[in-house]
Amino acid sequence: MNHAEKEPKTESHDPSVPEAYAAFMRTGWDDREQDVRPHSIAPYAAARRARLAAAFPGERLVLPGGTYKVRAADTDYRFRADTAHAYFSGNQTTDAVLVVEPDGSSALYARPRSGRDSDEFFRDRQYGALWAGRRPSLGELEASLGLPVRHVDELPDALATSAKTRVHRGLSAEVDALVPADESLDDDLARVVSEMRLVKDEWELGELQAACDATTLGFEDSVAEWDRVIEYGERWLEGTFFRRARTMGNDIGYDSIVAGGPHATTLHWIENTGPIVPGTLALLDMGVEGHNLYTADVTRTLPVSGTYTPLQRDLYTLVLRAQEAGIAALRPGVPFLAGHDAAMSVLAHGLGDLGLLPVSVEEALDPDSRVYARWTLHGTSHMLGMDVHDCGRAAPESYRDGILAEGMVLTVEPGLYFQEDDLLVPEELRGIGIRIEDDVVVTADGVRNLSAALPRDPDAVEEWMARLRG
Repeated sequence: MNHAEKEPKTESHDPSVPEAYAAFMRTGWDDREQDVRPHSIAPYAAARRARLAAAFPGERLVLPGGTYKVRAADTDYRFRADTAHAYFSGNQTTDAVLVVEPDGSSALYARPRSGRDSDEFFRDRQYGALWAGRRPSLGELEASLGLPVRHVDELPDALATSAKTRVHRGLSAEVDALVPADESLDDDLARVVSEMRLVKDEWELGELQAACDATTLGFEDSVAEWDRVIEYGERWLEGTFFRRARTMGNDIGYDSIVAGGPHATTLHWIENTGPIVPGTLALLDMGVEGHNLYTADVTRTLPVSGTYTPLQRDLYTLVLRAQEAGIAALRPGVPFLAGHDAAMSVLAHGLGDLGLLPVSVEEALDPDSRVYARWTLHGTSHMLGMDVHDCGRAAPESYRDGILAEGMVLTVEPGLYFQEDDLLVPEELRGIGIRIEDDVVVTADGVRNLSAALPRDPDAVEEWMARLRG
């Protein structure tokens, strides 16, 4: 089938292209296909597609991968495929759409590289090989991913045939326009593709462990450059960790939170523009996203001077005891919130011991009160996987109000935050924020800490920092 050549994406400041130049550019190229080996994800993705088809028998399911997003003017962000699309296909190229047909078969509709007989390869800023890099051919994608791959131009005809169709919407305006929306059908598909990711398979656990291992190295890089950190502040830490993420993975899994001093009391401080001051604490919430899009999510709160002050150590130890209680509460068959409840009990009792609660600890812990949360603010856990807040469209009864099962991966991250302007706490507490976060996988009899290589005990943290700083 012939596919119409599209007008190349160019900009007003691009030089003119005389026909003599264009004709010369279309000749003399070695455009052979590469020998592509099957991707390790292929058998796992095939099994996932089979499960998805079984969940919606006799229906067509459409999962776009997304396209470029504008950063500013004529520049785009680096592309990152939609999670559900990548989970079920393994594909990470732009403008592709996975279609699961009513009979359970699947095909990927993709935009391959342009032929050297077109202008696209040397003129198009988004898709041209000489501008944006060599895209795989349809055959190369098929060999890598292990499923039929067709040109994306064939998608409209494929979706025009009569079948009950659900679309994972909001990722491709073109695809959304091809199939009339049915909110109940489409929302149900979004729910199922989230819930299917709740339990990780063996391949996924390996990817998550690799992301945690790379994240450990990123933290070590950061501490090894601590003198520069003190000199240049939060920006240096952010940049150092990003270098490791790009070296050993695809990217950072989320904007790094590098919070020195009172910035640590802002839960999602991502400006990372402040100083790192000796005598204060630095809260580092950072995670590497691996090449197959699985991310770590780890937090450590470090003493900038290398040792905790007595007050810092007391507060840090309270948060650590809360985290340990939260981890100990997790195992198959318990509520997802078991870890949160255990951690909050420790923190509430600690806040009571500090004389901060306006009521008894028991009353503060009552769901109708929760006044202790003034200083804890957030939940202790969220699911983790290809998204840092994974499985976000899952039904509450499967996630927040659900029961843990072997193979689920979640964070455990209690924190204490005393705002600079909080008049209800002693002055010496104001501006202190502490969070400790690890990534754990539920095992047959408890959990395994995937990020255990990073020390948490305050003595171990101090020794670790001293060793890395030399």
